[in-house]
Amino acid sequence: MFRPFRTLILLVFAFLAGVFYERNGHLERCEANGGRIVDSLCVPEGVS
Repeated sequence: MFRPFRTLILLVFAFLAGVFYERNGHLERCEANGGRIVDSLCVPEGVS
């Protein structure tokens, strides 16, 4: 009974880790190109 629950928890943890990893990569690429993140989108600096 514990094994399916443990597998589900591990899958959720792996999914969330992947989401945070991708968001961090997105932020780094955006900043490297002189932009900033607004509503999860990379916007060039100076545009509001």
